[in-house]
Amino acid sequence: MGQGKPTDVTVREIRLTFEPIPYRAPLKFGGRTVSSGWMVSAEATVETQQGRHATGHGSMPVGNVWAWPSTTLEPDQTEKAMMEYSRRVAELYGSYPGYGHPMEIEFEVNAEYDHLARRVADSLGLGEALPPLAQLVAASPIDAAIHDAYGRMLKLNSFNVLSKQFCNYDLSHYLDSSFSGEYADKYTLREPVPSLPLYHLVGAIDPLTEEDVLSRPGDSLPVTLAEWIAADQLTHLKIKLAGDQLDWDVNRVLAIDSVASAAQTARNCTRWYYSCDFNEKCDSAAYVVEFLQRIQTANPAAFERIQYIEQPTSRNLSAADAPKMHEASTIKPVVIDEALISYESLLMARDQGYSGIALKACKGQTESILMAAAAQKYGMFLCVQDLTCPGPSFLHSCSLSAHIPGVAAVEGNARQYCPAANQKWARKLPGVFTVKNGKIDTSRLAGPGLGFQ
Repeated sequence: MGQGKPTDVTVREIRLTFEPIPYRAPLKFGGRTVSSGWMVSAEATVETQQGRHATGHGSMPVGNVWAWPSTTLEPDQTEKAMMEYSRRVAELYGSYPGYGHPMEIEFEVNAEYDHLARRVADSLGLGEALPPLAQLVAASPIDAAIHDAYGRMLKLNSFNVLSKQFCNYDLSHYLDSSFSGEYADKYTLREPVPSLPLYHLVGAIDPLTEEDVLSRPGDSLPVTLAEWIAADQLTHLKIKLAGDQLDWDVNRVLAIDSVASAAQTARNCTRWYYSCDFNEKCDSAAYVVEFLQRIQTANPAAFERIQYIEQPTSRNLSAADAPKMHEASTIKPVVIDEALISYESLLMARDQGYSGIALKACKGQTESILMAAAAQKYGMFLCVQDLTCPGPSFLHSCSLSAHIPGVAAVEGNARQYCPAANQKWARKLPGVFTVKNGKIDTSRLAGPGLGFQ
């Protein structure tokens, strides 16, 4: 591991637990509906050669419906495979013999992910192995726990141990020579921003008005979009769209804008924003261009409120017919999400006209830091997206968002779809889980490790 540093650690033990996530309401996106899930939690113990040690934690939903939308396997099969993969990755890290910074350890262990994915598929009798995105998601709680443990050991925030003082290698080791002499501290903040706007999700089957409500859950939480806007004074709405029904998509945005305009007027709010997420369902960039043109023609104000477009076409950027986004990105920023699985994919997307990236804690702390650095160097639009992350996984996402310069807002939809899983942590850090004036308080995410105790 390079020349070695006294702060270098090895992984002594990884322990995993699995817990079901109760859903309050179903979430529909990209033609798929999710109404249940599992949380994977990791506890990692790291130790220096001098015997200094600490334990850290990481959590993430399995997220198989999003990370592995297989056409040959059922969701229960991909869910089981991803959970087994998490177990195997834990064993892989636990047997890692070297010492280093958490980013260096992940970079070396990551080289075994593809091989491990094939072994898991074979052991379960599956006809396909976990794709790269599913691998990253399944491994992410372990990577997070190691970063958390390392920071706790040093009694420093994980975003304050990314400099040459702690890292054996600069960013060129992970990316390319254009990053020679640069470390991740250049692309991260020493203190979290004090607050961030929260992007509220409007799912494809979420009710906009009382007329859309089929049934109300037995709690006091809002149900309609107008109720959510009034309760949390929302200023950012993420809209899930079909991607293969242009009239429906246009009308959905216009209907949301109508409801939002009335609700915002009632509270004297004059500025709010939308993001539009097609979850890869568009067959061409022309669809996106026509969608934007039709919104602009029908309602110029609604068009101006669109902040960015998220992953409109297939995550397979290497396909011979992969759509080029140059024209669409001259109208609005177009960001990759599902397609962002490596530095190579970021460069490929950039060549194909994408102008921004969506960071996700579920792709791993290491991967997120590297992609954030690359996006900033290339002047790309930055946002942080959610995997319906409750409790500590949401706090991890918020900490990431608050420590990356230029992030416009953070998405957090567990409060809508699985709020029960938030309750324990909401009592500890109510400011992060309580939306006021459309924002959450991120000022306290500055503690050791990932920033929350």
